[in-house]
Amino acid sequence: MMGVEIERKFLVVNNDWKESGKATFLRQGYISSEAGKIVRVRIDGENAMLTIKGISTGITCNEWEYPIPLSDAQSLLDHVCQQPLIEKNRYRILQNDLVWEVDEFFGENAGLIVAEIELTSESQHFERPSWLGEEVSHDRRYANASLLKHPYTKW
Repeated sequence: MMGVEIERKFLVVNNDWKESGKATFLRQGYISSEAGKIVRVRIDGENAMLTIKGISTGITCNEWEYPIPLSDAQSLLDHVCQQPLIEKNRYRILQNDLVWEVDEFFGENAGLIVAEIELTSESQHFERPSWLGEEVSHDRRYANASLLKHPYTKW
């Protein structure tokens, strides 16, 4: 089903967020990581998704997301997706009816912690938590598909 994703992304400046959420381990890989033609496979706990993302305009992009069998996702990650995979803990933190997703990366992206929030419009107001730092929504280096090719530890 096609949707529109409006997402802002920020660096995290301290560990205060850890008290507010429980971690889920995510593994994700890319069949295609070309800008505007992103095809991602993700295992999030016991759930698996296939996601296709179109060209981004600002912080908005078209997105198609479909649940797939866990065994299919595992096979795609192991045999089809570009390597290495992106691995991270994701914390979902509810604040004022909005959900922050804080990602703590592992492997070649270890040390990177970013927070994302999905909005209903680009101009939607939200309260900034105390642990939120610089906005990096327009810095493509922080996109997961980019971190695959240019890991954080090699910047």
